[in-house]
Amino acid sequence: MEWRNTDERYGMLSAGLHWLMLLLIVAVYACIDLREMYPKGSDLREGLKIWHFMLGISVFLLVWIRILAHVVWPVPGTESVPPGWQEHLGTLMHVALYGLMIALPLLGWLTLGAEGKAIPFFGLQLPALIAEDKNLAGLFKEIHEIGGTAGYFLIGMHALAALFHHYFLRDKTLLRMLPTRT
Repeated sequence: MEWRNTDERYGMLSAGLHWLMLLLIVAVYACIDLREMYPKGSDLREGLKIWHFMLGISVFLLVWIRILAHVVWPVPGTESVPPGWQEHLGTLMHVALYGLMIALPLLGWLTLGAEGKAIPFFGLQLPALIAEDKNLAGLFKEIHEIGGTAGYFLIGMHALAALFHHYFLRDKTLLRMLPTRT
């Protein structure tokens, strides 16, 4: 498998980032959902929140590399031209997913800054992007949570679309993102 995308399949960089980011996003969701199992103020609950922040910012940083790879290298073509509505829906889905990978971490970062809290990132303290403002913090947090809920739906639809292509249309859409067998 080549590093760069080809006309037939995604390269190791694009495919590797895709699957790495899936794992990071699963971990981001797991951290924030699992924290509810522990009492407020407990070390484990606070640790899960910190990991949620750090992994979310990791997604934010990596998405820019994915976008650059998408711009620089060709996107592999499909075997057959899908109907226009299907192509538009696929494009809209990808734009929404990329939008969430940018907006949700950014909203989380803004929320922490507006709450006057530290923004941890693997031993570093990132600067606040906004001055402390409790009203804005509440607004950013609410939008972040709504986006997070929408993310479950979008990720699920993306996975179902890949499985639909693989099992019903029997094309190579899913296979283009998987490692090749030698």
